[in-house]
Amino acid sequence: MDATVPDSALPAPLFGCIIPKLIAVLEHTQRSEGTVTPQAKQALLQATNDFKSTLAQAKEYANSLSGGELNAQQQDELIRMLEMLRDHKRQELSQFAQRVSNLSGSSAQGAIAKMEVDSTASTPFAS
Repeated sequence: MDATVPDSALPAPLFGCIIPKLIAVLEHTQRSEGTVTPQAKQALLQATNDFKSTLAQAKEYANSLSGGELNAQQQDELIRMLEMLRDHKRQELSQFAQRVSNLSGSSAQGAIAKMEVDSTASTPFAS
């Protein structure tokens, strides 16, 4: 693999050239001279090796991606668990917002009364 490509970037050129290289191999096999001449055999061998090398690099990169250690069933279970956690957090947030809304309506009067008490308490007594 290319050492200059960061781990987070997908090497699109590597994956993008797999199909064209496969087509090149197929074209070599479908030519009118086939694989009878040494030049045709050599061209087919070179195209095949190039395709196999690129495919091996792509497989190696795909296998090194994180998250590949889970099978499809395990991934589905993880997704369900995360969705349940998300829904639970949304419910908690909704309940919290409701409580804050209820408190803000009733505490406005309490805040005004508290402010009056605080201002009275901090006023010095006349001697």
